[in-house]
Amino acid sequence: MAMNVFDISARAMSSQMLRLNTVASNLANANTVSSSEEDAYRAMRPVFETEFADQMKQSGLATVNVTDVVSLDREVSRSFQPDHPLADEEGYVYEAAVNTDEEMVEMMEASRQYQNTLEAVSTIRNLMAKTMRMGQ
Repeated sequence: MAMNVFDISARAMSSQMLRLNTVASNLANANTVSSSEEDAYRAMRPVFETEFADQMKQSGLATVNVTDVVSLDREVSRSFQPDHPLADEEGYVYEAAVNTDEEMVEMMEASRQYQNTLEAVSTIRNLMAKTMRMGQ
């Protein structure tokens, strides 16, 4: 695949945006409960894959794609709440397997990656504009 720095940046920013969306979904479902362990919400994560440019040996260019979004294999906790409308026959509800502290760290990391990429693109655009003005 032929790539330029703007293609690479767009894909990187798109991947980080999807990462932020999964974090938002995880945080939105962090305190949910269900009537069974199978139905309990589990945190999701995107799966990233490196994609190299056709002439990677000459250019050194590569980008990232999200190939999948998977649920983490985490054990849900159950609590005894017999009066809860979703309680099972034994009186238990199953709480979402989401660690909010971990999600906040994930959100900060994705946000920083997005911002770093945006700043790199801005710098490249400014340098290209200065180069164009030099030739005038």
